[in-house]
Amino acid sequence: MAKSTVCDRDATQLVSTLPDDLDRQRLPHHVAVIMDGNGRWARQRGLPRPVGHRRGVGALKDLLSYCRDWGIGTLTAYAFSTENWHRPSQEVEFLLCLFERLLQSELDALDENDIRLHFIGELSELPSGLQRSIERARARTQTNEGVRFNVAVNYGGRAEILRACRRLACQVAEGRLSPDEIDTAQFARQLYTADGPDPDLLIRTSGELRLSNFLLWQVAYAELYVTDAFWPDFDRAEFHRALVAFQQRDRRFGQLKSSRDT
Repeated sequence: MAKSTVCDRDATQLVSTLPDDLDRQRLPHHVAVIMDGNGRWARQRGLPRPVGHRRGVGALKDLLSYCRDWGIGTLTAYAFSTENWHRPSQEVEFLLCLFERLLQSELDALDENDIRLHFIGELSELPSGLQRSIERARARTQTNEGVRFNVAVNYGGRAEILRACRRLACQVAEGRLSPDEIDTAQFARQLYTADGPDPDLLIRTSGELRLSNFLLWQVAYAELYVTDAFWPDFDRAEFHRALVAFQQRDRRFGQLKSSRDT
């Protein structure tokens, strides 16, 4: 098993003050990220894929710092999808082991920085050691009041929707709920993200133009931002550009803002 030390970034990249061209009042409350391109980043450099994954961890740590310092309340990261089980077994083992070791090595720092960890996905299918590390991290940080950091692991949007449907169906069958009472709010309460806001901004790296089964219900009105940068290269400047683009969007939520709109 490869050693899971994280490649640290140049500390000069971490700047706590909000850039002057961003309006603090118009920042997204919730940013979600599809972290794509770790393997291609490594391949371009003639390096093994695990090196790209480790470098990607550094990019995620930086992004969490930016969210904390710039006042963005929720960050959701797509760490491991239900489809990722179909990758080569050695890579799957490496990713899950890396995740477990990171939870152990980074937990003190996350707690000290007031980060609240929340995990979404079918956690019962994960290795028992990883499940214990997840529960330990969740319990340790549950009273923190800083950034809520949702980690999607063994997560799939379709599976989440099916899970919500089954839960509602059971309530109806047991006579605790009438079918007429099921509305969007009732449905949303059955999702993994029930106790938090939906994403305002969804960022995808590596230029891919698809959702990849991520937060299919929750991103209905999220602003989508795609960058050609591979995830390990997603730095402060890239995040800044994403936020500038977000603040330039006209968010109508299907409505007209004035009689001139068509």
